[in-house]
Amino acid sequence: MANTKSAAKRSRQSLTRAHQNSSVRARLRTLQKRVRSTAKPDAEQIRSLISALDKAAKRGIIHRNAADRRKARLNALIASGGRK
Repeated sequence: MANTKSAAKRSRQSLTRAHQNSSVRARLRTLQKRVRSTAKPDAEQIRSLISALDKAAKRGIIHRNAADRRKARLNALIASGGRK
């Protein structure tokens, strides 16, 4: 339990932000599963996933290097011509 008003506010803020961040992470997982499960993902799906990864990294939801790693694996998957 928070002892001060500012600590209570900070607690409320962190809960709200954690909820928002978890929904973004869930959306990223969903987009990745869609791209990986498709034998031949279309360019629009790939573009939206890369954009979502960049936005999440920019906002600090996922680490910048993690976003770069996921994009590299996605590009390697595309270059190999399908599933790994």
